Amino acid sequence: MKTEVPKSENIMRNWHVVDAQNLILGRLASQVANILRGKNKAIFTPSVDTGDFVIVVNAEKIALTGRKLSDKNYYSHSGFPGGIKSVTAGELLEKQPEELIRKAVKGMLPKNKLSRQMIKKLKIYTGPNHPHEAQRPKNLEL
Repeated sequence: MKTEVPKSENIMRNWHVVDAQNLILGRLASQVANILRGKNKAIFTPSVDTGDFVIVVNAEKIALTGRKLSDKNYYSHSGFPGGIKSVTAGELLEKQPEELIRKAVKGMLPKNKLSRQMIKKLKIYTGPNHPHEAQRPKNLEL
């Protein structure tokens, strides 16, 4: 008996909606990353993208514990000497709350070509509305 590897055309991709209001950022990100990878399915294979689509709404109402709003920094570097930029989690939450969630989820995915494919299935919106009603997403309680 051989183990069957799922083919990309046989994978059923569902859509899930997560309301991020009053949820902790890290706990939300780890559960969303598992759904994007497909670890909640019986056909999970590490080398195949078997995950579902996830829509996160109310991104601006996410919560961080402790003093992370002022102490946690996100860095980027231009490649030139002295080109490092840093922004705190509080500033990022005010200006781009979608990026705060996207960075947290991306950090919990594997670092390879497959993760770049998985992160495209994550849709994040600041308000309670999203344009994906045609896909008939199911509410997901975290």
